Amino acid sequence: MQSAAEQEALGREVLHLEVGQPSTPAPEKVLQTAKKVFDQDKLGYTVALGIDPLRERIARHYQDFYNICVSTQNIVVTSGSTGGFILAFLTAFNEGDRVVYGSPGYPCYRNILTALGIEPVEILTGPETRFQPTPELIEQIEEPVDGLIVASPANPTGTMIDNTEMETLSNYCQTKGIRLISDEIYHGITYQHPAVSAYRYSKDAIILNSFSKYFSMTGWRLGWMIIPDNWIRPIECLAQNFYISPHTLSQIAGTAAFDCYEEINGHVARYAKNREILLNELPSAGLDKLAPADGAFYIYADISHLTDDSTGFCSQLLVDTGVAATPGIDFDPSRGHQTMRFSFCGKTHDMIEAAKQLKSWIGQKT
Repeated sequence: MQSAAEQEALGREVLHLEVGQPSTPAPEKVLQTAKKVFDQDKLGYTVALGIDPLRERIARHYQDFYNICVSTQNIVVTSGSTGGFILAFLTAFNEGDRVVYGSPGYPCYRNILTALGIEPVEILTGPETRFQPTPELIEQIEEPVDGLIVASPANPTGTMIDNTEMETLSNYCQTKGIRLISDEIYHGITYQHPAVSAYRYSKDAIILNSFSKYFSMTGWRLGWMIIPDNWIRPIECLAQNFYISPHTLSQIAGTAAFDCYEEINGHVARYAKNREILLNELPSAGLDKLAPADGAFYIYADISHLTDDSTGFCSQLLVDTGVAATPGIDFDPSRGHQTMRFSFCGKTHDMIEAAKQLKSWIGQKT
């Protein structure tokens, strides 16, 4: 992102395929509500667990979206999903505990766990498991496992865990005494089958979600958790001390987001079109080893036939063509030097132009 910004500062046009941030603003009703709040509310602190109207609306979302009943008291509003991860990790684990997750995976899992003195344990996944962890892979770990993080749809691969697989993982974690944490922030952004929530199979699982992706509200820093009954008071205490409360404006305005499904699903339709463009065009550019992009808005590509330095490859791509993409090294420290990620949540025109630039640039290299 910094390199892309530097290129733009030089007056160059940049095609942004590097960041997982929708190019669309928050839903119109959210913006209208926020404008009204400035005149009607003093925007003081709220209670630490979030305002009741928002928690109630999130609970209704689970009934509407998943046909799952969630009690309002088990819903915690957070300062983005990142705030939720910090609260979850601090509550679930002690210093020195071991938490596994699939690699390639979201780098903040590893970094937050490390900062809190919890040991992150990578499971190297591949196409044979659709880049998702399985009980069989976890069984190969010799030392004790205290937690498992799953993400479906996943970042950077976009792959998903189906109902049978989620039930199997949930049962495995319950049998082994492993705390299951399910990252569900890309729910709603799927292209063939709806995503399944781990809460359907385990009321002990910790569910994290966010307004950033599906609701197109990245900068509002608003998310939520679903937690077990015995976590409510500990989470409340931690939230009070770390954050006092989530952003008041975002909470009030965010309640209106659930009235905007039609508008939001229009964005998902655009992502689907962008996805189709890249899946059709990248192979003709020489990028034909792609993870199944079942959901989210990413395509993860194997570029081992082109380079052993994905960071240098992406840097030169940006300088030569104006196409900004993300090297895979943060997502997979072991193998990411041979992979890269494209984000397709931007403008459709940018996807078309980026594909043209990639074909020409890679063609010259090969």
